[in-house]
Amino acid sequence: MRHLTIDEIQTLEAQRCWADDWSNILVAEGFSTAKVRNTNFYGHVCIGSDVTVTDVKMLKGTGKAAKPMVVSVLNEGGDGNIILCPRLTSQLAWLMMHYAEVFNLVFDEEKRRIEAETPVATTVIGNGAVIEGATKIVDCYIQSTAEAPTYIGPDVIMTKTVTAASAEITDGAKVAESFVGEAVHIGKGFSSEASVFFANTYMDNGEACAALCGPFSCSHHKSTLLIGGQFSFYNAGSNTNQSNHAYKMGPIHWGILERGAKTASGCHILWPAHIGPFSMVMGKVAEHPQIADLPFSYILALREKTYIVPGINIKTVGTWRDVNKWPKRDGRPEAARCDIVDFAFPNPYILQFVTRGIDRLKTLVAEQGEDAEEYKIEGCYIKRNALLKGLSYYDLVLRLAGGYTSDKEWLDLCGMIAPLNDICDLVAAVGRGDISDIASVETKLAEIHASSLAEINVGIDAQAHAEWLELVRQDAQREFEMGDVDECFLNEFIEKVK
Repeated sequence: MRHLTIDEIQTLEAQRCWADDWSNILVAEGFSTAKVRNTNFYGHVCIGSDVTVTDVKMLKGTGKAAKPMVVSVLNEGGDGNIILCPRLTSQLAWLMMHYAEVFNLVFDEEKRRIEAETPVATTVIGNGAVIEGATKIVDCYIQSTAEAPTYIGPDVIMTKTVTAASAEITDGAKVAESFVGEAVHIGKGFSSEASVFFANTYMDNGEACAALCGPFSCSHHKSTLLIGGQFSFYNAGSNTNQSNHAYKMGPIHWGILERGAKTASGCHILWPAHIGPFSMVMGKVAEHPQIADLPFSYILALREKTYIVPGINIKTVGTWRDVNKWPKRDGRPEAARCDIVDFAFPNPYILQFVTRGIDRLKTLVAEQGEDAEEYKIEGCYIKRNALLKGLSYYDLVLRLAGGYTSDKEWLDLCGMIAPLNDICDLVAAVGRGDISDIASVETKLAEIHASSLAEINVGIDAQAHAEWLELVRQDAQREFEMGDVDECFLNEFIEKVK
């Protein structure tokens, strides 16, 4: 990086740029003044090559950070558990949250980076970035490359935020102490505080606080609040929200919606709760259910009771559409794909929940009687007929995977499916000092992923697959009979179900 030349300063001033001290503005070799106009610079700012900065009211860096920036996700009132840094990925965030060894490794490396940082700057703009019409950008690290440019648009307010290359923040979004990842979109007045967003997440209009939003998390609506939750491959209905307060004890509670979960319009979940993969939550759920072992469920809060309909979501149009659309919607440039995202469906992580779900439902019958009209679980209820159908749906999922079995326990590291033992070995290596930097963690994760791919992509049984697709077509037919779609649309959809 170098200082601006006198000619460059004069050109910038002629282009209606102003700085409280031009000597604090540093630029990369290849910097051009041609795309920098009508912007006010304050403090220490570093600008890369081929950067566009126009009509920005305040672009400010307050000087070198004293220590790494730590935020607390999930438990909003707890100690910080994720470090906002340029090399952050969804897997690294997950590991920091769960293992102190990895958190300490990242903290130490980021601390060394800050101490060695020259020149002094806390707002950095990477190569190829486009910033136009923003209101205020203060102490932000905007990663960008020519192959994967980052875009910051009109009326944006950003403070103490890090972006990955290819991120987009626009249309009045307000983002504070957050990480905005690869091909992530935040816009239309969405506000974020102490939250992290990873690959292909899309957030408009609503709000996030202390949220871990894994790959393909999506919220389009106003009056939607994601707070104290872990989400991935998630779709938030309008007016969705969660509660992380326990009266006067503070915002210490949190919850998990496993991959593929959805919340219906008006859904309100009182944390803590743990909802299984590909489940749909409706109404106000106040029982704090820990039901990750019941995937593909409907959770319906009806007046005084909350009912669980296990397994039913496997046969819906929505589930089929989701698992087919996500791979096609990966908008990350090849040069900006650091988050590891597994799309396999079903996969060992989901299948272990299905197996546990079968055992859990059978245990309910054994303990509460074969003739019970309703079975109580986690403060919720399952009707007998729903339980029996749930067992048949779970059997279908297992048959879909060709009767796959595994003696391993599997994890979902915010998009990456991995064996628990391999992750434990990685963490142990970090604790011993055998792995001592972020690059080595990333290398080990890539090795684990490569060695697990054959198991993650389970073989699909043709007969069970045909049964599943027929259930999906029947669900589409029911939607048609409700009068929601016309016959041409139905026929076109059914042709695609293959």
